[in-house]
Amino acid sequence: MKLQDHLYKCSIFLLVSFFLISCISDNETNDTVGEIDNPLQNPFDGIPAGNPDGNAAIPAEASLEDVSNPDTVIGDGTPESCTGQAFIDAVAKGGKIVFNCGEAPITITLDTPAKVFNNANDEVVIDGGGLVTLSGNNQTRILYMNTCDRNQVWTTDQCQNQDHPRLTVQNLTFANANSTNETEFDGGGAIWVRGGRFKAINCRFFNNTCASNGPDVGGGAIRVFSQYNNQPVYIVNSTFGGKEGLGNSGANGGAISSIGVSWTIINSLFSYNKAIGSGGNPARPNTPGGGSGGAIYNDGNTMTLTLSGTHITANEVNDFGAAIFFVTNDRSGNMVIETSTIENNIGGSWYPSYPGISAHADTDIRVVNSTIIE
Repeated sequence: MKLQDHLYKCSIFLLVSFFLISCISDNETNDTVGEIDNPLQNPFDGIPAGNPDGNAAIPAEASLEDVSNPDTVIGDGTPESCTGQAFIDAVAKGGKIVFNCGEAPITITLDTPAKVFNNANDEVVIDGGGLVTLSGNNQTRILYMNTCDRNQVWTTDQCQNQDHPRLTVQNLTFANANSTNETEFDGGGAIWVRGGRFKAINCRFFNNTCASNGPDVGGGAIRVFSQYNNQPVYIVNSTFGGKEGLGNSGANGGAISSIGVSWTIINSLFSYNKAIGSGGNPARPNTPGGGSGGAIYNDGNTMTLTLSGTHITANEVNDFGAAIFFVTNDRSGNMVIETSTIENNIGGSWYPSYPGISAHADTDIRVVNSTIIE
């Protein structure tokens, strides 16, 4: 081989190698959504956590919790060691919880909810490392916290307004949960929370469901009551549904539902969720009630809903608020929608200026650099 031919081929090889390395680096960089490293890219379904177009700033209190020094490690490195009972036991102890189930994605199936004990630890952080799916097997709710439930231990005489436990779920998928068999604390197909504080970061919610009828029950994925000092629930870089066949459903609030709670939702995606009740709230005569808030259902008084970098699309209702149902009874609540898109949601609404949103006509709604269309 001539020297010049050899040098030419070496040059081509080096150029190709540099190109491949550049592509790999670019792909790794794209795993960052907003300002939080987001490892949740399940190779089996290809749906990431969060809105890929969302780039809103994330406040420090809404950031990932540090789990570098965990209190409990579930598993010994094998999938078989990561059981539903091991998860339930870990949640009962509280503290920082991580998983060691091997290098492949894993689904851990529960046959009863994991419940937070209010006197176990002020902090409860559950981090799936981007590999763990918690499944209710279409039979049970996955996670429950209630500061006013005596069975979970009362720790203050103001159970509805205490600063702990502070529950964080991050880098997890919640799938196929079902709370329809719950009678005392209904709604909240995957997660039910009252009191303390709650936030979800880099999480995905697929095919979760709660009661299908009722004027004030809901939250196919999440149901929340009374947060400490009316501080908001943070939902960050999370996906509810994501594609057809993966949406969540309930009587109201196909994805999330609350009474008297504020929410700050950042860089998240809500799609293909459904409010499947009918008759509204209060229920019309001869109807079971419900059917409002395809993605989000908020009811109460002084509360806020803030959407930043969030996409709400292809959600569906039978009655009101194809995307959002927001009723502040004393007219003291408000909504802020910034750098977000609400589009192509299906069903009723009342609020002519903003398709897909149901609210009183005098509700304070501030829209900044956002798109809201049919």
